[in-house]
Amino acid sequence: MTPLESNFLVPNGTFFVELIAFAIMFFIIARYIVPPINRAMTARQDAIRKEFSDLDEARADAKAAEEEFRAQIADARHEAARIREEAREQGAAIIAEMREQAQAEAARIVEHAHTQIEADRQQAVTSLRAEVGTLATNLAGRIVGEALEDQARQSRVVDRFLADLEAQPVTGSANGSAQG
Repeated sequence: MTPLESNFLVPNGTFFVELIAFAIMFFIIARYIVPPINRAMTARQDAIRKEFSDLDEARADAKAAEEEFRAQIADARHEAARIREEAREQGAAIIAEMREQAQAEAARIVEHAHTQIEADRQQAVTSLRAEVGTLATNLAGRIVGEALEDQARQSRVVDRFLADLEAQPVTGSANGSAQG
């Protein structure tokens, strides 16, 4: 073995063949294998970025939907409070209206009762006048000793008697019965 053949620093024939095979393999890998891998990795990175952006967008949409939901709940609560207040006001108005109607009905009933009492009083006065007139005529006829047959005379005597009765001051029932 010559010293040149055993020196590993000196290139020999196999080295050049290995170098050419390495260059061919490098070219094939760089030309046909690495670009599809790079495209696949780029596509995968783009898909991951898109998923992250979609996730962020979905998160923002969920946050917006939650805020809208909370706003709707708050609006519903305000609306319910407003409806309750309106119902309370309507109830108070109905109660006031019913109270007013009841008072008007009571006033009408009282007025009707007063009218009825006045009509009954007038009827009683008329009936008493006729009764007292008859009694007075009979009594006067007995006192005078002659019958008062003349209608005009009877009417004058009854009217004068009633006028005298009305002119007398009204006193307590004990005094009236003691005088009579």
